[in-house]
Amino acid sequence: MAQQDNIRREWLEKDYYKQLGVKKSDDAKTIKSAYRKLARELHPDANPDNKKAEDRFKAVSEAYDVVGDEKQRKAYDEARELYGTGGIGGAFRGAGRGRGGGTGGGRGPSHSSADFGDMFGAGAGGGADQGGFSDLFGGLFNRGGGAAGGGSRQQRRGSDIESEVTLGFRDALHGVTLPLRLASDGSCQVCFGTGARPGTSPKVCPTCQGTGAHIRNQGGFAFSEPCESCQGRGVVIEDPCPNCHGSGQATNTRTITARIPGGVKDGQRIRLKGKGSPGSNGGPNGDLYIVVHVTKDAVFGRDGNNVTLSLPVAFDEAALGANVKVPTPDGATVTLRLPPGTANGKTFRVKGKGAQPSGKPAGDLLATVYIQVPSELNEEARKAVEDLRESRGDTDPRAELMSKVGGA
Repeated sequence: MAQQDNIRREWLEKDYYKQLGVKKSDDAKTIKSAYRKLARELHPDANPDNKKAEDRFKAVSEAYDVVGDEKQRKAYDEARELYGTGGIGGAFRGAGRGRGGGTGGGRGPSHSSADFGDMFGAGAGGGADQGGFSDLFGGLFNRGGGAAGGGSRQQRRGSDIESEVTLGFRDALHGVTLPLRLASDGSCQVCFGTGARPGTSPKVCPTCQGTGAHIRNQGGFAFSEPCESCQGRGVVIEDPCPNCHGSGQATNTRTITARIPGGVKDGQRIRLKGKGSPGSNGGPNGDLYIVVHVTKDAVFGRDGNNVTLSLPVAFDEAALGANVKVPTPDGATVTLRLPPGTANGKTFRVKGKGAQPSGKPAGDLLATVYIQVPSELNEEARKAVEDLRESRGDTDPRAELMSKVGGA
């Protein structure tokens, strides 16, 4: 806390308007113009080996970083006005004289006699719960984002994990529930995430006092960084757990039951919320992503949520019409009525026999006719075909085609 207070004191004591040679009432355009002029004059390239110019260039840049930014300028002005336009330095310099206000013994009326501990909540009886100056300006100085005291006590969401599963064609159509064996990083089951050998406990980090963070001053700003001694955990492990070697994390193997919804396609990625790695310090679990692979089927195909089928039909069935049995993906059959003169390539639709996606209507079975022509004919079949040819007479099935292309 003392280090952080010193940083804040240094930040507030500096008169950035004076360093830029402008007035507090000047607008942003005037301040920007003044900064650019000074930056050109003091730039190290224009002043090689000139330490004084280099230091002045850094100070000017630091000043413009604050008053050249609308939000930072407002916060800076409010801070200086709160403690007196010229008295902020006196407030800090007089802080060491105690609550009595110098030698008079009574409570002094001015900021110059204020108790430094009162201002920062760090004096006798001024614990962290008192807040005070540190709470008031905490957001102003920690520009790096986040409080410096979170450490390992912060809740952390578990990481997402990914797995793969191979489904049969028909399971993919209707959905299936199956067990999945997963290996993921999580809390060590020997030390229960503490990192310490069972029977021992982690100790508060003496470097950061358990905050898990280190405050670094750079150009008048305080940046919060993970503590190097405890790597941001806020504790140190004197006797590490033999299973996780002090990390508190280990690879855990578990089996979960996962429901793969109907209608999934090959290569599709399914998200199962909360089925990933466990969170730490009470944080939520991550998610599980399952990449689905679907095997091909010897009979059926897919067209979106519709299932496709090539349906072999004999010539006489197509010519005279017939009732034919058609298999469906669920193992049953349906009867399809072919009208006389059914053409090769005609598609028939069987409602509701396709994929069944969750919350959506089921797809259909699309049966496309292809007429089988026998490669060999027995004597009786050959005579029947020849009789058919003779009865057809001179009718040319290609006459319309040829007329369209100008053939004879």
